[in-house]
Amino acid sequence: MQTKYSIVKQAIKSKILDGTFQPHEKISSESELMKQFGVSRHTVRLAIGDLVNQGWLYREQGAGTFCADRSKEDIAATIPQKNIAIITTYISDYIFPSIIRGAESHLSEQGYQVSLFSTNNDHDNERKFLEKILTQHFDGVIIEPTRSAITNPNINYYLNLERQNIPYLMINAFYDELEPFRIVMDDEKGGFVQAEHLLELGHRNIVGFFKNDDIQGSKRMKGYLKAHRKHQIDIMPNNIVTYNTEEKNSKPAETLRKMLEQPKEKRPTAIVCYNDELAIKLLDVIREAQLKVPEDLSIVGFDDSFMAEVTEVKLTTVAHPQSEMGELAAKVILDMVKQERPTSKEKHMEKDLIRFDPELIIRSSTTAIKN
Repeated sequence: MQTKYSIVKQAIKSKILDGTFQPHEKISSESELMKQFGVSRHTVRLAIGDLVNQGWLYREQGAGTFCADRSKEDIAATIPQKNIAIITTYISDYIFPSIIRGAESHLSEQGYQVSLFSTNNDHDNERKFLEKILTQHFDGVIIEPTRSAITNPNINYYLNLERQNIPYLMINAFYDELEPFRIVMDDEKGGFVQAEHLLELGHRNIVGFFKNDDIQGSKRMKGYLKAHRKHQIDIMPNNIVTYNTEEKNSKPAETLRKMLEQPKEKRPTAIVCYNDELAIKLLDVIREAQLKVPEDLSIVGFDDSFMAEVTEVKLTTVAHPQSEMGELAAKVILDMVKQERPTSKEKHMEKDLIRFDPELIIRSSTTAIKN
């Protein structure tokens, strides 16, 4: 459990790191801090004293306590350089090891040390890692956004990266309000390719499962809808199933289980999955229902992960560049690092997007519908 003193200290530090307190700006008074945190004056003074000793704050006699200027240039000589941070939603799961290896390999070849951080798709974790990066002054940051489809509470930390001229880019997704340099898949086109493949095989009752707190999911759903409209096929509202991070291990499986309990003429004949990981989980549900893939149900994944070929049914899926994306992200961030700090963002924002086209990998999990 945190002590009251450490809570006050961390709160002040966070306001410095997210840019609430700017260099040479007066912070809240002792009385205000006492009221805000419900602590004694002694506790407040202890927290402030520590931050003064550590160079985060400074005092002026008779005027108050102010935020110190901790700009990177002032302390660069004491910080070992050639450090790049990589923040991803996950590190050891799914396609992320391949992306990370691609980036880490190139960065290591160029003499850079790499620090890895995993948010587990949680904004609080993202904030903690951004604070660490701002404190330790990395040369650049490669970021996979957390819950990119919803409003991000940590935007101020990214703005503080920009104020400190620490270049960053985003992979797989991006926070639209920041308009960062980003390297992504064409997820909308990927969702279109998934659905069109099944439509061309004669399927009409196609269920789509889409994760809705990451922007990739909403874009893939848009592609699914576009494919149906192109082929002039009506979409049954119940055939679009959305779920969030907390629900990913329960809601899709439960929903499909209920769908497969329906009479044969009402059951779906095909499934579009947000990713291969979900497809593998749904294969278990299909087995439980004593149905076969692709004879009774066709299923399409996304990402062409190692999972696509580990089951007895090899998944038809959309390829993700994985290690190629990681390597490209490493090359771009080093290019940004080598630019003049004040102008690096402007130079790159003229061409702020690299987008990979999806490619459908057809295997044995899809087949033409039986007449």
